[in-house]
Amino acid sequence: MNQSRPNVLRSALTGLVFSLVFLAALVYAAMPTSGSISSSSGPVSWDFAAVGGGTVVNVGVQDICPPGICDNYDLNVVLPAPAASFYRTMTAKLTIQYTWTSTLPTDLDVYAISPNGADHGPGSPDVTSTGPGEEVLTVTDPIDGVWHIRSVASQAPMPTTAHAVVTLTIAPRPTTPPPPPPSPGVPAFANYPAPPDCSGTQQPPSCIQPALGSTSAGEHGAGEPSIGVNWNTGKVFIGAGNHTLRVTFNDAVKPASAFWEDKRSPFARLSLDPILFTDDSQFGGPNRTFSSQLNGATSELSFTDDDGNTWFPTQGSGQPAGVDHQTLGGGPYAPAPLPLAQTSYPHAIYYCSQDIATAFCSRSDDGGFTFGPGMPIYTFTTHNGVDLPVAPGTCGGLHGHVRVSPDGTVYVPNENCSDANGVSRPGVAVSTDNGWSWVVRTVPDGKSISPGSDPSVAAGADNTVYFGYVNADGHPKIAVSHDRGLHWSKSEDAGTPFGIQNAEFAEVIAGDGNRAAFAFLGTQTAGDTQSADFTGVWHLYVSFTYDGGRTWTTADATPADPVQRGCIWNQGGSNPCRNLLDFNDITVDKFGRVLVGYADGCTGTCVNDPTQNATTGPASAQDALATIARQVGGRGLFAAFDGTQLGTQSGDDEGGGKVCEGDAASGVSGDPDCDKPED
Repeated sequence: MNQSRPNVLRSALTGLVFSLVFLAALVYAAMPTSGSISSSSGPVSWDFAAVGGGTVVNVGVQDICPPGICDNYDLNVVLPAPAASFYRTMTAKLTIQYTWTSTLPTDLDVYAISPNGADHGPGSPDVTSTGPGEEVLTVTDPIDGVWHIRSVASQAPMPTTAHAVVTLTIAPRPTTPPPPPPSPGVPAFANYPAPPDCSGTQQPPSCIQPALGSTSAGEHGAGEPSIGVNWNTGKVFIGAGNHTLRVTFNDAVKPASAFWEDKRSPFARLSLDPILFTDDSQFGGPNRTFSSQLNGATSELSFTDDDGNTWFPTQGSGQPAGVDHQTLGGGPYAPAPLPLAQTSYPHAIYYCSQDIATAFCSRSDDGGFTFGPGMPIYTFTTHNGVDLPVAPGTCGGLHGHVRVSPDGTVYVPNENCSDANGVSRPGVAVSTDNGWSWVVRTVPDGKSISPGSDPSVAAGADNTVYFGYVNADGHPKIAVSHDRGLHWSKSEDAGTPFGIQNAEFAEVIAGDGNRAAFAFLGTQTAGDTQSADFTGVWHLYVSFTYDGGRTWTTADATPADPVQRGCIWNQGGSNPCRNLLDFNDITVDKFGRVLVGYADGCTGTCVNDPTQNATTGPASAQDALATIARQVGGRGLFAAFDGTQLGTQSGDDEGGGKVCEGDAASGVSGDPDCDKPED
């Protein structure tokens, strides 16, 4: 849950929050202190008073705005009509250009606080600089009334003034035609939410019996879930909190039924971050499932070889290791250098985690029992206010899940890495020698979004690499590499068919070399997804390629059931919109069927009540229910099973009982009339 990150930073930096309070004679107010803007007034500008000291991390200083650290300007936003009626047909953008000049490494931040108290900001790029500095903050569809525009010292060794120029533009609201109904055979999904805990007269399979020693199965605390599948038995695992839920699907009935069980490891106790990983048979794994629970600079790691009936504890991780956001993965060894001592376990298992300024990966050669030393995979170095690429490379923030390709190359994705020119882009830390050395490689047409969620990487059977991320414009993008990230194809926007303006939680899985799936949460609403007054409605989308990434076909996996209403918080700590925590997960079974594990934040009355949202509740709009989206139609990720309806030899819900397969780009084929929409 990443509770450790804000706690560690706060404990280390609390003394800085008010450490530099300047004498009253040095504190001045913005000049002027207030003003008004409308679509016809033209730009409005002012100078902020000098601010200094700093908080380094967002701990709410912008809300209380203490003198010396923060300065305030009251901006009255005047719309041609009240917001509730105006935004039915029109849209507006309030853009704040915020600049300063400093002689020392300085990070100032601009925030806009709405009349109802919702925070917007900081602006972008949110970086430390020496000399000229700039942030731009854009608020889409601002409500009318008095906004508090605030200049905040995030890290300013010397008092620094800033200048703001604000513009308000309006335009007719564009009308986006609804996407056409999916053709028969286009990938389709059925959703399986976890049933409630057993109580009273309820008995399985209509409920989950909590594991021995537990009073709950944790099904409503499933933020940032992981998913895995045992290719031998077909059992599916979804892990979140300190519970591992096992799901048995029955394809003999239509639609398939699901039986849920709590197979929590007895060694999964208090968890700061949960991770589950199944070393399945895709690249020759023995279907061992691991449960990792972060516990400071190590992990309470255990594994099962019998689908959760028996668990074995392990060392947890190598050292050094980070204190946050661990990930676990595994796969074949690279040809060299091989382990000195041959072990009976066929794969290398990697444990990666991050500290504030670096990240480490350690390798196990005995199936996760013990680990070797932690090796730095990237660092975060600043000199004179400039982020410097240093060996093995510069990245910051959270990394995603570690993945291993068939040739043994190890990939750890990160949203915020520096390229050779110091531009912040999504990238991957890459190791071709079994984790001994690493290099950072970035996607050249991607731009980091701040704050952002984890990107995702996966490799197909021929080592083709697929990299999914959220771009600076909020759109879900995916790029392809055939040389371990040295070169990338042009990034494709998988959200275009549905008009997606903001995305979160990119998750990628590959099968055959030319086939992959890219899942993400998306909304057609533009604006600040971190703001308490964001009104977006989020669905789970899954996009497929069958031609190596040249074309992508996207399906709405939750068309009648929003995953979230309102904001999705990406900045750690405690926030009502952080019910989903930091990521989802995706996997594939032996038939090429894609499965997505996600936390459903909008359940019960929230599904059909647009007045509910994650900021204000009620609980049904702030849920985190363990849910699996399971592919039931269309082609999967293994061509060998095309025409078998994902190994079931049955018709497809979307094909009206026919065996149909295909996609919008290459056409639909199969039984007669598969190319015709259903009545």
